[in-house]
Amino acid sequence: MNDGKKGDQNLEAPFHVVHKLPAGDSPYVRAKHVQLVEKDPEAAIVLFWKAINAGDRVDSALKDMAVVMKQQDRAEEAIEAINSFRDRCSKQAQESLDNVLIDLYKKCGRVEEQIDLLKQKLRMINQGEAFNGKPTKTARSHGKKFQVTIRQETSRILGNLGWAYMQQENHRAAEAVYQKAQIIDPDANKACNLSLCLMKQSRHSEARLVLEQVLQNKIAGSNDQKSRKRAEELMRELEESQSANKSLTEDGFTMEGLDQLVMNQWSPLRSRRLPIFEEISQFRDQLAC
Repeated sequence: MNDGKKGDQNLEAPFHVVHKLPAGDSPYVRAKHVQLVEKDPEAAIVLFWKAINAGDRVDSALKDMAVVMKQQDRAEEAIEAINSFRDRCSKQAQESLDNVLIDLYKKCGRVEEQIDLLKQKLRMINQGEAFNGKPTKTARSHGKKFQVTIRQETSRILGNLGWAYMQQENHRAAEAVYQKAQIIDPDANKACNLSLCLMKQSRHSEARLVLEQVLQNKIAGSNDQKSRKRAEELMRELEESQSANKSLTEDGFTMEGLDQLVMNQWSPLRSRRLPIFEEISQFRDQLAC
């Protein structure tokens, strides 16, 4: 009886509920209908523009339009749109727009801007402005809602910052950021990235220790198939590299040792204190375990 009633209720559910659309017939609603039901992204972009110009749910319209533009390989236009119209959006929408903007910068290869925005988000956490002043926020992934803590968000941002430094081949800065992220909220994916940073610096023994944590299920997310496969691939790459270095040993110098000698003698002197530590040290109390 109950199952039958539930089935009848589903059959009678309004169209907008079935298709997860907002109710009404405003410009924004029409844009969502074209995006989700008619599946015409270019027409949806035009309607999202109309919604923004009409002042109809501008927060959602701008974010949704930027996401659709990214999917259509119009990421540069999406960046320009957000930067031009975000002043029309509410204060509550700014953090969400920043997240979209970071993804867009990443897609366009605009690494410096990505790094600047990630550092800005870390400063917001330090100043208590993240999550609009709340200790947690609700996020979505694959249609499911879940709660994210400040600690988790800080680690996530540091992970993204580390990857951005990797794109610049600034492996020392990337290592520093990943190390801090792992102290705050460790996971297997960032562990793999940290090991890669160490490998790039020919610090193979340290890289092996990090990978072993994943392969021995000693870190959160080690059972994730994707992370475990990546750890196995990095371990094979590490072993091949070490094997090649051994075969090139001559007069007591390994290639690893020679690389270090060259770095010490011909690289310009650099401070061991990286810029990111200056950023993090200002709010180390909040980041400490």
